[in-house]
Amino acid sequence: MDRAAPAVHHPITLDDVRGAHKMLAGVARVTPMEGSRYLTGLVGSPVHLKCENLQRTGSFKVRGAYVRIAGLTQEERSAGVVAASAGNHAQGVALAASLLGVRSTVFMPVGAPLPKIAATRDYGAEVRMHGQVVDETLRAAKAYAEETGAVFIHPFDHPDIIAGQGTVGLEILEQCPEVRTIVVGIGGGGFAAGVALAVKALRPDVKVIGVQAAGAAAYPPSLAAGEPVALGAVATMADGIMVGRPGDIPFKIIRELVDEVRTVSEDALSSALLLCLERAKMVVEPAGASPVAALLADPDSFEGPVVAVLSGGNVDPLLMQRILRHGMAAAGRYLSLRLRVTDRPGALATLLAVLSEADANVLDVSHVRTDPRLGLTEAEVELHLETKGPEHCEAVEAALLAAGYMVI
Repeated sequence: MDRAAPAVHHPITLDDVRGAHKMLAGVARVTPMEGSRYLTGLVGSPVHLKCENLQRTGSFKVRGAYVRIAGLTQEERSAGVVAASAGNHAQGVALAASLLGVRSTVFMPVGAPLPKIAATRDYGAEVRMHGQVVDETLRAAKAYAEETGAVFIHPFDHPDIIAGQGTVGLEILEQCPEVRTIVVGIGGGGFAAGVALAVKALRPDVKVIGVQAAGAAAYPPSLAAGEPVALGAVATMADGIMVGRPGDIPFKIIRELVDEVRTVSEDALSSALLLCLERAKMVVEPAGASPVAALLADPDSFEGPVVAVLSGGNVDPLLMQRILRHGMAAAGRYLSLRLRVTDRPGALATLLAVLSEADANVLDVSHVRTDPRLGLTEAEVELHLETKGPEHCEAVEAALLAAGYMVI
């Protein structure tokens, strides 16, 4: 039986979300929910991962896009739709429009990852490259809509978009009825607003916690001010939640229904992505890993059972390489150091033998012989090593010191 809904008034209702859920049957996948043994041990109660990274187009975005476009009149559909996005929203709109037989044009910034551009085209959209940042791309898309009559599909600030994203909340309650806390990433807020609206209408006892990247956290100051506040600048690897100003509609919902909004660092995002890959065998983009980052940052503060939503898995391979390196460094899996050695034949071989005995993998070696601080027979060696973690790093340094090397 449904519990009493909170006394709030919004342009989207539980019936809207339920209607969107019916509309999406056979279109959006009911994505799986996987238990995480590692996170369960860390938090001290069951933790489940809602895998929207396995959704069609690789993220939840197709849900809202399909509901929005399906709600257009025939006249509006005939004019086509237009969107602006660096990735997930672009692909969601492209696929939704293609399924509904609507022409779509998607503006993407010049620096958008090539795999995302190719995927958007493959889903049926005409892709136009414009601007260096998404704000410039957004203006171009809106200008195109005014010139051509095409309907602009906003990524988060529309009731239909929010209702579509809210279907994830219905699935969570069905798949994990014992849930006590749901953790979800926040960019503009459409996804978190939809999930919170659906969940709180049925289970007001369930906590909904939003997570933002610290370098693009517009919600904390906006909630403090009581209205959306634009950030002067945003910078984060989590491009899926890199939004400088909350949407007007989702902001009102989040202000009333989301229990808390937290921020996570870039190091935490890197570590979370690495954990998802290593422990959960899930390819997740930084934005999708943000709920896991929050769990890692403060595991004792979550009431379980917990559901963390992996909102997307569309990560550029080049970015993945950088993130994995960063995540491994943050986890103590890389060690960089400099040593003073005697500049004579065989000195490097002796050093490498010590490192081999300590079971450290040498990734890179460089020499400095011309620094005026060095003695006549000295050289400085810079090493980049792959290790097994913080304790192994300490063991490697101890082995070097024991062998008589000066670690700088």
